[in-house]
Amino acid sequence: MKKILLAASAVLFCCFISCNDEKAESKESSAAQKNLAASHIVSKAFETGDISAIDSAVASDFVDHTDKGETNRDSLKAMIITMHAKGQDMKMEVIKELADDDYVMSWMKFSGTSDGSMGIPKGPFTWEAIEVEKFKDGKAVEHWEFMTMAEMMKMMGPQPGMDNNKMDTTKKM
Repeated sequence: MKKILLAASAVLFCCFISCNDEKAESKESSAAQKNLAASHIVSKAFETGDISAIDSAVASDFVDHTDKGETNRDSLKAMIITMHAKGQDMKMEVIKELADDDYVMSWMKFSGTSDGSMGIPKGPFTWEAIEVEKFKDGKAVEHWEFMTMAEMMKMMGPQPGMDNNKMDTTKKM
């Protein structure tokens, strides 16, 4: 009986320790919180077109590893202004985000209306992507974007050889 009681006590003790460790690990560090705040500043700039806070969130030598290939903070600002002008009602919804001291990863849903000049078909659009930002000293230094093939096809719009009358770029494929 003593052995069973001792084993049960050991199991309960381990459970309590592991629960406390999970709580400690689930709390974000101050660096992770700062990185999230900086990421939100950039998202807000895309929605509003206001680039006044970008210097506080993005390093001057920022590199964008997407097809846009922005090579510094000033080119990122220019892209934000252009994208906002071409799709003034753009919204960015965070579906899920994770952060640590070096990275912020966000599953985002983008929506709005395109004027057709940015490679997105004219009219309403919606797509999802994973945004990854690397941070140093609380500022974004690198950015990557990842999408499924279906999401990329929605962005590209009607294609030659496809039944374009059945393509709805506002819904998931």
